[in-house]
Amino acid sequence: MPVNEKVLDLANHISRKKRGSKNEIKATDPEYLILEPVVTDAMAEVAMCMEIRKKYTAAELAPMCGKTKEETSKQLMELAMAGVCFVNEINGVDTFWYDTWVPGIMEMMVNNKENVAKYPQIARAFEAYGRVRGPKTTGAFPVGVGLMRVIPIEKAIDGETRRVSYEEVSRYLNENTIFTVSDCSCRTAREVMGEGCGHLKEDMCIQMGHAAEYYIRTGRGRQITREEAFEIIKRAEENGLMHQIPNLDGSGHTHAICNCCGCSCLSLRTASMFKNVDMVRSNYVSHIDKDKCVACGECVETCPVNALKLGQKLCSTTPPVKKRQETPRDMEWGPEKWNAEYRTNRQDVVDTGTSPCKTECPAHIAIQGYIKLAAQGKYQEALELIKHENPFPAVCGRICPRKCESACTRGDIDEPLAIDEIKKFIAEQDMKQDNRYIPKIKHDYGKKIAVIGAGPAGLSCAFYLAIEGYKVTVFEKEEALGGMLTLGIPSFRLEKAVVNAEIEVLKELGIEFRTGIEVGKHITLQQLRAQGYEAFYLAIGAQAGRKLNIEGEDANGVISGVDFVRNINLSKEVSLQGDVVVIGGGNVAIDVARSAVRVGADKVSLFCLESREQMPALEEEVAEAETESIAINNSYGPKRILVENGQVTGVEFKKCISVFDSNGRFSPSFDENDIRIVPASSVLLSIGQAIDWGSLLEGSSVELNPNRTVKVNPFTFQTNEQDIFAGGDAYTGPKFAIDAIAAGKQAAISIHRYVQPGQSLIIGRDRREYHSLDKTSVTIESYDHQPRQKVHHMDAVKASAFADPRLTFTEEQVKKETERCLSCGATVVDEFQCVGCGSCTTKCKFGAITLVRTYNGEGVAFEELKPVVIKQMLKRKGKIAVRKAISAFGRD
Repeated sequence: MPVNEKVLDLANHISRKKRGSKNEIKATDPEYLILEPVVTDAMAEVAMCMEIRKKYTAAELAPMCGKTKEETSKQLMELAMAGVCFVNEINGVDTFWYDTWVPGIMEMMVNNKENVAKYPQIARAFEAYGRVRGPKTTGAFPVGVGLMRVIPIEKAIDGETRRVSYEEVSRYLNENTIFTVSDCSCRTAREVMGEGCGHLKEDMCIQMGHAAEYYIRTGRGRQITREEAFEIIKRAEENGLMHQIPNLDGSGHTHAICNCCGCSCLSLRTASMFKNVDMVRSNYVSHIDKDKCVACGECVETCPVNALKLGQKLCSTTPPVKKRQETPRDMEWGPEKWNAEYRTNRQDVVDTGTSPCKTECPAHIAIQGYIKLAAQGKYQEALELIKHENPFPAVCGRICPRKCESACTRGDIDEPLAIDEIKKFIAEQDMKQDNRYIPKIKHDYGKKIAVIGAGPAGLSCAFYLAIEGYKVTVFEKEEALGGMLTLGIPSFRLEKAVVNAEIEVLKELGIEFRTGIEVGKHITLQQLRAQGYEAFYLAIGAQAGRKLNIEGEDANGVISGVDFVRNINLSKEVSLQGDVVVIGGGNVAIDVARSAVRVGADKVSLFCLESREQMPALEEEVAEAETESIAINNSYGPKRILVENGQVTGVEFKKCISVFDSNGRFSPSFDENDIRIVPASSVLLSIGQAIDWGSLLEGSSVELNPNRTVKVNPFTFQTNEQDIFAGGDAYTGPKFAIDAIAAGKQAAISIHRYVQPGQSLIIGRDRREYHSLDKTSVTIESYDHQPRQKVHHMDAVKASAFADPRLTFTEEQVKKETERCLSCGATVVDEFQCVGCGSCTTKCKFGAITLVRTYNGEGVAFEELKPVVIKQMLKRKGKIAVRKAISAFGRD
């Protein structure tokens, strides 16, 4: 494409560069590329007669550029519409001026929606500007003097006696009388490039004064009241965003407030990518009170620049070695010190690790946090914290495998904390309330999403999509909701009233449930697309029983354990008598055996390949089975099922010598000479579950693995058919409910990004990679010696009863048990990287984070900027020289 020389001249003019000089703007530079699609020769000729920030009327400019007043006025309005200059009516006359590239011209150009849609080059050039020019500013601006400046969330500095008015958002809103709101230009650019981070652009940035007048005049923004502006600020803070202002209007003055996220903001990229934090920071830095901090991680996830990470509070015999932090303040700073991949490599945890409970929980729930809130009697706040990651605490309080407890540091002293029982108590308090906790719906997108399957994965996905603001419909082929929670787990472990009570919250969120509809049979995915559904989450679970593929398996009396429990839960007439053999060693097999006792079996014997130590079932569940006179027979595998006249009469078992090979792979070996024949009138098979896709995937390009699980991207849960996502047991094979719940939330995040234009499924996303502190090096100087609280059971519960005999902790027990928590983790702040936005303080429920005024930087007007920058550059140059000299002296 030929170069437009007049536009190139204008790009150099605005940049205050000379054509032919060493630093001239070239046709490949973003300054030229952003103007090129929309600036004509005539527009460039007029703009070349203007000087930065100097105001002109058409009458004043016309003789300067050799055009008539009318022609000059026309070209000036074209420039204003394009975004190259402002226009305001001053003293009854249209007055024009242009500002800096950023903040200024480039943002305004991107806010012309029609031009950006027609010429994506405009958005790409805006993104490129900071990436190309940013490195040259590294270390050159003292605190408070950057082109953009972070303004702390106001309530985060309420207690700071040294605060000044130019650090208060309310000051800027109260001193102006005219306001507009527009789309975020940074997020618009990212969206155009297909690199959106999931934070959407609409109604994000507030303009005031002359900028608001310009945005109204050119149709860039919607006029709002001051009250609406405050509401936008409030909503932004609730959604984890922070504030910045253009910082070149002089101390205490600005014409806009931006509500920013660290993953798309092109200003904050200066801090995150180039580590040039002083260019954008406020005067404040986050400080953590470790005694109050409980490592819930809420602040870590909301920090826009990854300055906060989870670490440990407990003392260690091998404390981390503190290295002198490298910063551009006194070091030469090149690409080798940048973090170019900052949008995809966020870290949640310091190298030395954090709380084992949060790490090992598949959903990474803020366990330490809700335990502390429960200790304070703040049960609803504790529930809210849990539901950030798990919509079903009452369910999980009864059936969770408690990986958190297995990892609990307290368990290395005496017994682990009864985490699940505390969670169960918290959920129980809410279920007793007349007004239950219903999460606030954040947006109103109105887009339709279909979830196929009403088990834990599907319900979790629906829950988080509904909170985000989507219209969710859950299709379930059974008449009952809950999937395996309702149909696959006996009531003596999980009463159906508990499941239904937690599903009621989803109904309150507006989620629609359509039961008795099998997608693929009664309606197809393509038909749902025709009805306006924009994405699908397949969460059909592993609802079918597996076969042994041995002789006699098809005889009468041989029943799938999954079908057996399902029929009981569906209140069908189910009864057994005589000797019953259950084959399998997992939790489901234990459930099947205990259910058999309750429907009339005279004797129940369970046989499994694994030794007692290798059994997948939880030890306490095995123990409960034994209290009900169920015989556990380890290290036996079925050889054949004995049959007479089509009816099962017994099972022939062979001794299992080993279950796994030397590489840990499942590969059982047997002693064929050690045979045991066990009489049986019924045989219940519980050796795993299979996935029945039916006709759901007909006509789709979704692929399955050899074991019938679905192929998805393990991070985004997207299948190779773009609008179809999948998770839960349908992806992993049979696992625990908490694993499915965690997957459902992550799928919801992906679906939100997928259905919104220009959003990446990966960029700016928390990878949730946790690792535990080294418990072997922990030193615990003192702790309470209270024993672990025990769960009481109902009196006189008969084995035939399907009621859950386990009671919930009393409030007194909860108080005692929460005192046993060692509070292993705490948040750690990188004080240099912190930009002082205060977003972390809004998420902390424990008063553990405060903003402390650490700097005293004050903005200066553009016209006064140059000497300030030169002074800073000379000062930095001296520091670098001193550092080099010290380093050289050290080597000598």
